[in-house]
Amino acid sequence: MPMLSTLPPWARTLLTLALSALGAGLFWLIQMPLPFLFGPMFVCLAAALAGLPLRSAGQIGIGARTILGVAVGAALTPAVLAQLPSMLASVALIPIYIGLIGLVGVPFFRRVCGYDAATAWYAAMPGGLQDMVVFGTEAGGNGRTLSLIHATRVLVIVTLAPILMTQLFGASLTQPIGEPARDLPLPEMALMAAAALIGWKGGERIGMFGASILGPLVLTGVLSLSGLIHHRPPAEAILVAQFFIGAAIGVGYTGITLLELRRDVLAGVGFVLLLAALAALMSEVVYQLGLAPAVEAFLAFAPGGQAEMTVLAIVAGADLGYVVVHHLTRILLVISGAPIAARLVGAGRKGRK
Repeated sequence: MPMLSTLPPWARTLLTLALSALGAGLFWLIQMPLPFLFGPMFVCLAAALAGLPLRSAGQIGIGARTILGVAVGAALTPAVLAQLPSMLASVALIPIYIGLIGLVGVPFFRRVCGYDAATAWYAAMPGGLQDMVVFGTEAGGNGRTLSLIHATRVLVIVTLAPILMTQLFGASLTQPIGEPARDLPLPEMALMAAAALIGWKGGERIGMFGASILGPLVLTGVLSLSGLIHHRPPAEAILVAQFFIGAAIGVGYTGITLLELRRDVLAGVGFVLLLAALAALMSEVVYQLGLAPAVEAFLAFAPGGQAEMTVLAIVAGADLGYVVVHHLTRILLVISGAPIAARLVGAGRKGRK
């Protein structure tokens, strides 16, 4: 599509937002589950695979994630904090889970897929997409390959998780995501907006990982524990967050080639199947030990993105605190430990061949 390929960046963003809105509207009309998440995701995915020059919403899209941080922070109450010690037993399984993923994933990408050592290492690490791409590129890996593999991991998990939750666990994805804005006190919404912006930008300033979610989460949690906030963000805001998250997943495939589709995306799908088996094993262990209900155990160990799993926890009415604590632990351990371990096993620049 030669004419579209010459569009300026702002026009590409508008095209992406228009397609996302079309997808959300279409999925809502045909009564598909989570239309504001899946509509933009699948329409943008189809457009990207068709060669359209999509572009992310930049800071607006990142800012939308702050809404989820506020939602989780608002769920932090004294009662939830009192439950933290009971989570420690299942949280202690996270390092074991990460170790198993590495033991399975690195040989898969190295020997089966034929990637270099750095790319194989960071493709296997279940951390945040942006972090693994940055670390992997700095170690001498292929950043584009890493981006596609992790985007595929998130895409497949987000697509399959709702099906598994409803069919295997009997979960309902129709729980209220929040009260409408008209029913919420204006002072509380103002505090949420301030916590979102200050937490996000303040977190970035100090180098906090996942600042757009974690910064607002911390500030809102303090406000909630102080008794200044008693509600989640309005339902409309949660839908906005779903919209931009869905669009971002689809946009990740922009510019993909047939070679990348055959090599990297198929490798990502194969890896997800291995991850699914490991996640099912860990979830079953947690459930059988009585450490958490089935849905919470599944969401806590599903190797999707933190933002995406937060959305699913909200619509399923799951324990947000439990799910988020496990994902934060996983991401923190991977971000802090993966570069160090990579050097020890020779997956850095010196061991990239």
